[in-house]
Amino acid sequence: MPVTPPAPRSIRTLPSWLLGRAAARGRGLVAEALAAEGVRMWHHVVLAATHDLGPVAQAELGRSIALDPKDLVGILNDLQDAGLVVRAPDPADRRKNAVTLTTEGRRVVERCAEVARRANDALLAPLSPAERERFLEMLGRIAMSQ
Repeated sequence: MPVTPPAPRSIRTLPSWLLGRAAARGRGLVAEALAAEGVRMWHHVVLAATHDLGPVAQAELGRSIALDPKDLVGILNDLQDAGLVVRAPDPADRRKNAVTLTTEGRRVVERCAEVARRANDALLAPLSPAERERFLEMLGRIAMSQ
């Protein structure tokens, strides 16, 4: 396998480049950990959001994770076929579908949350606990500013 040469210094020092590289490494670590559990990244995102918000209207679920409705439908079909979620008419508004985790869906979310936590710990391993806390606080401010 060929070794990728380091990026030129003018690129390596850009915060946007560094954040992108760190994000790509983090996504890779988490995706690998989830794959070992038989779960794809977006499936995990939808399950986790449903866990946090559920029962949740399908449209609200998509908005909460910024996922296109047609992509969400495909993922929900996969999750429902696997017995991890149930879609049923929303009791508050029968025109909408509400998404709820099944018992097995809750087990998968808990298992995946643990492997994702370990993957993120590996990502942040070069930092001390105090550095991690400060880094996450600053990263949160950057990610939420608009």
